Amino acid sequence: MVQSPSPNHSDRQGTPVSLVVLHYTGMETGQEAIDRLRDQEAGVSAHYLIEEDGTVHAMVDEELRAHHAGLGFWAGINDVNSASIGIEIVNPGHYWGYRPFPVPQIDALIELMKDIYARRRLTPLAAIGHSDLAPDRKDDPGELFPWPRLAAEGLALAQWQKGEEPPAPDYEDALKMLAEIGYGVNLSHPIAPVLAFQRRFAPQLLAHGLTPKTRQAIRWVHGQVMRAKLG
Repeated sequence: MVQSPSPNHSDRQGTPVSLVVLHYTGMETGQEAIDRLRDQEAGVSAHYLIEEDGTVHAMVDEELRAHHAGLGFWAGINDVNSASIGIEIVNPGHYWGYRPFPVPQIDALIELMKDIYARRRLTPLAAIGHSDLAPDRKDDPGELFPWPRLAAEGLALAQWQKGEEPPAPDYEDALKMLAEIGYGVNLSHPIAPVLAFQRRFAPQLLAHGLTPKTRQAIRWVHGQVMRAKLG
């Protein structure tokens, strides 16, 4: 692990870590991202950054609050930075040429997350994407991120698969379930959290709207979340 300390951090003020937020860097190169995360004027940071070859950079001590999430909400948490560990994954993102994440990079992510989960006794409910907590302004880590690999290792919830087809809830019940999964849902403008859900849990349905298939997927994921909460 490479030590690449960032000056951009603050105090968690006693908030326990319950989330691991995954980002893509969204810059042309990994070095640009490292430089920005260490730039005091930029003010942003993450606890870790993982390059495409699997090199892991430690940037902010886990006991400190890194500045990675920004404004957002997840599962009752309004200050996500205080409650989370942020991991930046080098990828140009949608603006600079979004592409699949290399195997060595995801291998390194899995190893890092296993260590974090073991030390902090986290469950698959802990892992979320940046777009999950801020669906109105963020797309990362995006629809190409290999969530199934993390789910196979017990580090994240599974994605919905065709064939898992419980009865589709009606529109209002689907939005209620979406909120119970963790999303901040504005009933008068639910498009952003629906898109974020599709990116995370049903990328094959991305941008299809709140269709019966998407509502089936929401019910299926909701059931997964409820079972996980019960232990």
